[in-house]
Amino acid sequence: MERIEINVRRLMGKPVIKGTRIPVSLIIELVANGLKPSEIIREYPELTLEDIKAALLYASRLVEREVLLALE
Repeated sequence: MERIEINVRRLMGKPVIKGTRIPVSLIIELVANGLKPSEIIREYPELTLEDIKAALLYASRLVEREVLLALE
């Protein structure tokens, strides 16, 4: 994932869009709240459509690898 970076000196090691201080979690939250990619880019012009797609893919891969346990 070349568009996502993790640096312990930036936002306490949270994944961000490379070259920015915009965390992946913010992009996921904006999409979850119904913002379209064009609206996100309007608010954060340093982002590209590819950055938004990379954030979504990153989150998808995290969930895919997560181990789920049944609560009984």
